[in-house]
Parts: sequence; structure tokens; C-alpha cells
Amino acid sequence: MFWGRDLARRGVLGLNARNADYIMQLNPRRLYPRVDDKVLTKTLAIEAGMAVPECYSVAYSQADVNRLPSVLAERESFVIKPANGSGGDGIIVVDGKRGDSFRLINGLLIDQSALLHHASNIVGGQFSLTGGADSALIEYRVRFDPVFDEISYQGVPDIRIIVYR
Repeated sequence: MFWGRDLARRGVLGLNARNADYIMQLNPRRLYPRVDDKVLTKTLAIEAGMAVPECYSVAYSQADVNRLPSVLAERESFVIKPANGSGGDGIIVVDGKRGDSFRLINGLLIDQSALLHHASNIVGGQFSLTGGADSALIEYRVRFDPVFDEISYQGVPDIRIIVYR
């Protein structure tokens, strides 16, 4: 297994190097909203013919949050996440139901009112990159292969590929 400097010598970048040396230097700031807003990113990816997790609903306002019970009633497995969050903050992953409660991937049970409260906090901007109002996405829960169990911590592992020139 490779670590640290050995990975760097092989061309693997850490997040800080990726952001500072490539993303920030080579991309116009005016285009950042295309990747900072998960709703817009998803829309652009779909328009480009890319496969993305199905979006069940987006709550843009408190009124939309109040309509979520009908969306949640149809689902046993889903993710609620802020459209403008980062680093996994604010993401809740549900992997089942027990009665009127939802089971999170850590085994905890929470009721629908707790999920709605969380979605309301997302819309209010609690997890937003800018601290301003946000949107809450409710979408398909991506499951990963057990081969990633030993290298993943709290979430679905991903590999980011940057195409340079």
C-alpha cells in the first residue's frame, strides 16, 4: 500500500494540493456555482448525459420542507443533504424504517419530525458554504461495494479524476 509522499510521487494529489494548485488557479471564479450547488451540478450532469443518483425531492423553502412527509412515506432508503454543503456536513443517510421511525446507517432510530427539523436546518443555511439560505436534497442512497469497507470512513468513498488540459 502507498502512503504520503509515495502517493505524491506517483501523481496522487491530496485535497489541499488539488484545490490550491489546480482548481483555484485554473478555473474562473464565476463558474464555481456550477460545482458548489449540488442541484445545479446534478442538472448539468444530467444534461451532459451522465448517470447521477435519482433526486426524489428538493426543499427550497420551509413550505417545501412541510411537504416532505409524502416523499419520505414512499422511501425506506434515502439521503438528505444540503445543496451547498461541503465535507459531508449535514448529510443524513437513512437505510430503513421501523414503524414510524427511520433507521440511520449508524443504527440510530429517529422519527419523521427529527428528519424534517434537520431539513429545515439545511434550508436555513446551517450547513451552507456561505452561511446563507440553502436547499435540502432528498435522493437515492448510493451503496458501495464492501471492498471499500477498510478504506472508507463515514460515507461513500469516491475517486475524483481531474482532466488537465
